[in-house]
Amino acid sequence: MTTIRLGINPLTWTNDDLPSLGGDTPLEVCLAEGREAGFSGFELGHKFPRTPDELSRVLSRHQLSLVSGWYSGRLLERSPEEEIVAIEEHLQLLKQCGANVMVFCEVSRCIHTDQGTPLSRRPHLSDAEWQYLTEGLVVVGDYLRQQGVHLAYHHHLGTVVESQADIERLMDSTGDSVGLLLDFGHLVGAGGDPLAIAERYASRINHVHCKDMRFPVRDELHNRDKSFLDGVLDGLFTVPGDGDIDFLATLTSLRKSGYEGWLVVEAEQDPEVAHPMTYARLGHRNLRALAEQAGFSVNEQASHETQAPSSIANTARFE
Repeated sequence: MTTIRLGINPLTWTNDDLPSLGGDTPLEVCLAEGREAGFSGFELGHKFPRTPDELSRVLSRHQLSLVSGWYSGRLLERSPEEEIVAIEEHLQLLKQCGANVMVFCEVSRCIHTDQGTPLSRRPHLSDAEWQYLTEGLVVVGDYLRQQGVHLAYHHHLGTVVESQADIERLMDSTGDSVGLLLDFGHLVGAGGDPLAIAERYASRINHVHCKDMRFPVRDELHNRDKSFLDGVLDGLFTVPGDGDIDFLATLTSLRKSGYEGWLVVEAEQDPEVAHPMTYARLGHRNLRALAEQAGFSVNEQASHETQAPSSIANTARFE
């Protein structure tokens, strides 16, 4: 039986794009509540330590594994070789703390962090820029794979890779070293079909974000030409099973294709409106039930990834 693990992103408690949301919530509260809710791993956020020793100690204290961490790529602004230099510190943090995927998103010209810019004004690339970006991604992806960490490209609302057509162009223009992070909320929010992407790129999907969406809020966002952060504040996203996205068919397809990795609850909400512990528990309960309905076996145990970095530096592997 195909086994997955359930992780969570700290966006449930504190927001990287809008730091005023949950700004006073200590990291220890996020980790303790996430573990209590049942999750066995966390993705990184801006409150986490950035050295392998300290990060491993913090996670070990709560019996948690490091799932992955976001990296803001700027391949449209610099050479692949310059990007590899820039990425090195983040790569070593992930690698030495046991994570084997890196969440990579090209943020050149992005508007998702600008509350004053509506999503309708998101950036688009010329043919020449597409070629430059995809060729650069292959170089970076090849390098990361040599280091035992796999690139997981994060399509994202408000960036140069947002729509289903964008994802297809990116994947069709790159090779196996460029994996795909399938994010339900961002794909559905851009009008795409998660099942179609899962079936077409099954062998390339190496990370999954399970973000649900409230369709009435999405419709209001488009009708009133609002920004991404306006959508977040309006309650656009929520945990799996609390919104309107159908997860089961896509998760079943992923299981049939042999996906083994993390399913991550990532649902940025205002913690003053959506009580973090309540939604963490709800997200874990619903996602576990969906995963099991899809035929996955769920591993809830903390792993060797929480050991000291010196003992795991060479254990990264592809799952």
